[in-house]
Amino acid sequence: MKAFQSRALLPLLTAASLLLPACGAMSPPSSGGAYPQSLSSRMASLSAEGLPTQPQDQAANTEDYSRIYENPFLTTLSHPLSTFSIDVDTAAYSNLRRYLSQGQLPPADAVRIEEMLNYFRYDYAKPSGDKPFAISTELSDCPWAPGHKLLQIGLQGKSIEMSQAPPSNLVFLLDVSGSMRQANKLPLLKQSLRLVVDQLREQDRVSIVVYASATGQVLPPTSGDQKEKILAALDKLEAGGSTAGGAGIQLAYQLARQHFVNGGNNRVILATDGDFNVGASSDGELERLIAAKRQEGTFLTVLGYGMGNYKDNKLELLANKGNGNYAYIDSIAEARKVLVQEAGGTLLTIAKDVKLQLEFNPAKVASYRLIGYENRLLAAEDFANDAKDAGELGAGHTVTALYQIVPADGQTQPQDLNYSETQIKPDALSTTDLLTLKLRYKQPQSDSSELISQPVADAPKPWSEASGNLRFAASVAGFGMLLRNSEHKGSISFDQVLELGRSGLGPDPGGYRGAYLELVQQAMRLKK
Repeated sequence: MKAFQSRALLPLLTAASLLLPACGAMSPPSSGGAYPQSLSSRMASLSAEGLPTQPQDQAANTEDYSRIYENPFLTTLSHPLSTFSIDVDTAAYSNLRRYLSQGQLPPADAVRIEEMLNYFRYDYAKPSGDKPFAISTELSDCPWAPGHKLLQIGLQGKSIEMSQAPPSNLVFLLDVSGSMRQANKLPLLKQSLRLVVDQLREQDRVSIVVYASATGQVLPPTSGDQKEKILAALDKLEAGGSTAGGAGIQLAYQLARQHFVNGGNNRVILATDGDFNVGASSDGELERLIAAKRQEGTFLTVLGYGMGNYKDNKLELLANKGNGNYAYIDSIAEARKVLVQEAGGTLLTIAKDVKLQLEFNPAKVASYRLIGYENRLLAAEDFANDAKDAGELGAGHTVTALYQIVPADGQTQPQDLNYSETQIKPDALSTTDLLTLKLRYKQPQSDSSELISQPVADAPKPWSEASGNLRFAASVAGFGMLLRNSEHKGSISFDQVLELGRSGLGPDPGGYRGAYLELVQQAMRLKK
């Protein structure tokens, strides 16, 4: 029997379709033409792996996305601290890929740039010693704003062979309501979870809870070596009824708690379209419910499926508030990426409540803007507050953040205020530090955070020397701003996005970056 294990990335067909909900019978998110004839062979080939090819009536589209208010530029003298939680979710990228592959531009609020950035892996420095991750930074020119700088911050999580992972206590929490009947929902869900079952070991345990009009346990905790029994329980599932998601969450966490493995990997895997309509269904109710459950020490993986009635806002909220991560599954190939190739990052937490705080030097930085992470912002005082929840980092995961910086060039002047005083300290003028980067995190079983602090020098590279990491990340951020029609997009164009992406393509194992360039070209055609 195979243990969880890292596997080599599959070829392009497998790699490029991993996080979106689609299957052969899937339809696009709203009205529109058939699958665009102009797609290249690479994008067209994705259809064979399960991307939708037929349009869906726009009247049937009730998808929900939370409003995004883009981060503004902040003046360093009045806002020297920028504090946020990491985010390892990738659902937004695969979801917008679903729209573009079906010949439609995604809604602006479906475009979360941090999730686009974090869909891809970067060649960051590897952690050493007993640290769960390493921190990398790079500073260069901003491609879409002459005179501005672009700062890339990268975290690289320690990789762990899943065969060496601690025992797992997994609870599959599966939506079998009537809204899950479509081929790209429950049938694809069952195919996806078979991939997890294939990797279970004798020391692992899995339970299955289903919810529709009612909630129930269809498989008690079962050893991972009893694969036929687990798969038989999955195969019997059928869709029907309304969606009592809150009751399902309660039962799943109850089971996880009853069979909790001290020092083990305790996790609920929720698979749904997010269309909760019975019991706890409002954002507030779900947030309170899931926030209470995370205190029990059980982590959460959210897998989204389907379209038309897809409730991205609810699934993102559950992952954000429940010590979780969130992926969007559109095909069996995408499921392999999330649940096999990146199983460690998806299913094994190596650091929790990871927060970053940057203190900018006003003598060097006039103003700055964090690109993305709008729903992950924290108050400055939350950084040292260990009771404040933040994001989790999985084994082997990378996390990327970008800041656009307006240099001070010695021109920053204190504000003339009546009741308070702002000034630049003499030390700030003499140091070469651009900023100080601080990071807090907790070990998975700890309630106390550890602090890492390091300066970042004001030593930008010319763009001609920028790494492939920064070039590709700049391309992805620019693409996101174009899709959002951001007021901060500056001079960026689709042609420039393609040029940046190609120059940062690198070895591209699995073909993810190459497939991204095809999406950019598809968006160009749709924008014309």
